[in-house]
Amino acid sequence: MATIHRRPDTLTVGALLAAVGGFLDAYTFIRHHVFANLQSGNFLLFCVEATAQHWQRALFMLTPIAAFSAGVLLVEVLGLPRMEHLVRRPLRLVLTLQITALTAIAALPARMPEQITTVTVSFVAAMQFSTFTTLRDAPYTTLAESGNLHKALVAAHAWTTTRETAAARRAGRYGTIVTAFVVGALGGATLTRLLGPPAIGTAAALLAAVLLTLIHQTRRLEHHKTTPPAPTPPNAH
Repeated sequence: MATIHRRPDTLTVGALLAAVGGFLDAYTFIRHHVFANLQSGNFLLFCVEATAQHWQRALFMLTPIAAFSAGVLLVEVLGLPRMEHLVRRPLRLVLTLQITALTAIAALPARMPEQITTVTVSFVAAMQFSTFTTLRDAPYTTLAESGNLHKALVAAHAWTTTRETAAARRAGRYGTIVTAFVVGALGGATLTRLLGPPAIGTAAALLAAVLLTLIHQTRRLEHHKTTPPAPTPPNAH
């Protein structure tokens, strides 16, 4: 499978991304009554509207699904080996695209058609979902918490029965991701009601923090690789 992000995410990066995921879901649901992250809810709403013969509303539900699909395909293309010669740091490009798109949405007037917002946010969510998939040494998602909650509970149960330190650490990491998503959703709901469309700029700011964190981590790793080890002093006799 193509990948543009080969290094596992730290807990800090994962928590920031989960907060973005919660924020975006709350924002789009409050403003437009659709789900912009994972598309199960929109498939369900499409079926409900189609069976009620509300065709215009049913077709509207397909637009975020199409945008999500486009975002997934873009990440797959950027992960192809031949793209390495064209895009040196695709992960930074993806994050920059996300930040730019959300900032543009924040600057739009409130009367803009809701399709613009839902399509853009779904596209951004798809890129995040396809890029950030590994937390330390285990899979996770920053957009939907059922899987993360399941893994947290399984790890917590393993710790209570075996007292394995590794299980406790896994439970803590997944619990942190779930908590960050909830905090992001609470913040998204509150700020969206208070500020309206500009509230989504908060999600752009969180992604900017992710970008800066990854740049710092990359530079630190590169520095460690290029710094020669200190010479071993001769043994004193």
